[in-house]
Amino acid sequence: MSDASTALLTDQYELTMVDAALRAGTHDRPSVFEAFARRLPGARRYGVLAGTGRLLELIERFRFEEAELSWLREHHIVSEATLDWLADYRFSGSIHGYREGEVFFPGSPLLVVEAGFAEAVVLETLILSVLNYDSAVATAAARMVSAAGGRPLAEMGSRRTGERSAVAAARAAYIAGFSATSNIEAGRTWGVPTMGTAAHSFTLLHDTEEQAFRAQVEALGTGTTLLVDTYDVSRAVETAVRVAGTGLGAVRIDSGDLPEQVAAVRAQLDSLGATETRITVTSDLDEYTIAAMAASPVDSFGVGTSVVTGSGSPASGMVYKLVARQDAAGEWISVAKRSALKGTVGGRKFPVRQLVDGVATAEVIHVGHAEHDGRELLVPLVVDGAVERQHLGAEGTRAAREHRAAAVAELPPEAARLSRGEPVLPTVYV
Repeated sequence: MSDASTALLTDQYELTMVDAALRAGTHDRPSVFEAFARRLPGARRYGVLAGTGRLLELIERFRFEEAELSWLREHHIVSEATLDWLADYRFSGSIHGYREGEVFFPGSPLLVVEAGFAEAVVLETLILSVLNYDSAVATAAARMVSAAGGRPLAEMGSRRTGERSAVAAARAAYIAGFSATSNIEAGRTWGVPTMGTAAHSFTLLHDTEEQAFRAQVEALGTGTTLLVDTYDVSRAVETAVRVAGTGLGAVRIDSGDLPEQVAAVRAQLDSLGATETRITVTSDLDEYTIAAMAASPVDSFGVGTSVVTGSGSPASGMVYKLVARQDAAGEWISVAKRSALKGTVGGRKFPVRQLVDGVATAEVIHVGHAEHDGRELLVPLVVDGAVERQHLGAEGTRAAREHRAAAVAELPPEAARLSRGEPVLPTVYV
């Protein structure tokens, strides 16, 4: 992972607010900010939080080095006094949040940042850009995992998003239950299992389909996956089994009427004695097309565009709001936005997941006081400026994946519905 500064991955008004607060002498007022979603995009039943581990690494690198300071000075973004303050910036506050992989609902305080106003507000854009995208991908991916009914899915959308977003998407999909990714950097950085064999261009490179299959089998072994829809699927399946034998690992279908095509290929493979050869399908899949193949003899799915774009909801609708601060006398006061349709609930929050016989029944958010009448949802992420290391890297990614499985398992059965509707759990403030 690069050590490059992340300080300019932000909006200008974060820095101009710091500039004005410094001038007013209010920049270091102790404050509490929250990141939350007002509603679930796409009228989905629940959201899946992803991006926390990535975010913590980016916060560690949120430093204004000479290159960043020089650019800000040259373009007259803030005053010299503010540049001096930024030069010494190191986040020294504390952050609590939902575990990565946790399910969430409208109003869930997913990230609670406690620090001086300037220290906390300057992180807003970074926090939202990471959590909004990664959680959108994870939420869509979780729906696909549910629709797949236990059959493995591979993320293969790198060519449908930005090069850095592709890595983030692969990680988020893995946390949500995908089993692998085509993206190599996601494997190196985050420990996500990688996969991949050949595209249609490899078949077209060779004089015959048989030559292409032989070259691939010689390089990757008979356990490989052969792509069989470049020309004629039935003829390709016959050639694939003849070349690799009945021990061929899998065939991939990337076009056509998939349910009909899969049934025909399964029958043909069985008739050729390749009863253990698996069938994987790709071809612009989403949760709905995956669900439509529930009765088809598909063994695995590969998903690209839909998962990296959040399957129609590319952002999670999260916002970052000041909910409490100290006044000039040092007393804590709750603050909230009152505008129509965008109001907020002030006060420090302590959320719990209410459970009955192991099944979640409500998201209960205690305002201004901590209670213990359910599964506590906030965990420490940063304590006095020090990041809790267990949330980082490949280890943190695997832990998030495991937690996602446990959190989804707590939800009532209607959480698996793909139709638009109300959140599966109510959010209750007490």
